[in-house]
Amino acid sequence: MYIGVLALQGDFLEHAEMLERIGVRAKLVTSPRDLDSIEGLILPGGESTTISKLLDSSHLGEFIKARQDLPIFGTCAGLILLARSITDGRADQMSFGYLDIEVRRNGFGRQIRSFESDLDILGLSPTPMKAVFIRAPVIEKVGAEVTVMASVLYNFEGRDARVPVVVRQGRYLGSAFHPELTSDTRLHEYFLQSVVRSR
Repeated sequence: MYIGVLALQGDFLEHAEMLERIGVRAKLVTSPRDLDSIEGLILPGGESTTISKLLDSSHLGEFIKARQDLPIFGTCAGLILLARSITDGRADQMSFGYLDIEVRRNGFGRQIRSFESDLDILGLSPTPMKAVFIRAPVIEKVGAEVTVMASVLYNFEGRDARVPVVVRQGRYLGSAFHPELTSDTRLHEYFLQSVVRSR
């Protein structure tokens, strides 16, 4: 089995290394033909507007849209790309609309507001997962068909709010944080076992 990792910009190498660590062959996706041999795709963290422009200029965006059968896991910027609606995005910013969610870019704040949190994630073992949030998007609305698998309590300018940070809808999985930046492989394993192999 090959799992593709979109390799236009961002931390795609960390995702590829994570896949190799759990015994799955990773394929760096840089052109439409790379989609032919993969059974799932990871959209990595990075700069969502830059990735959007590169998806357009490489024509990869339209080919990904054509692969309706393809399970996709989006992290941070990848979550933004999966969202139905983006707040504070560019007017020409691409999103696939596969997850019925509304997200706000950099909703947790700029780089200086980066943080870590221990999360209990539905479907993973009882041990909490350490999550690394870097300029992370905030999921502001969730559709009826979306399962919230984890949320975090965060203080927005003096007001505490519980915010979804891992969501799933059918073959699409998204996280607002960077699971590839820790040694914990469980969310990648969940994507493979519960999303890719169950389709």
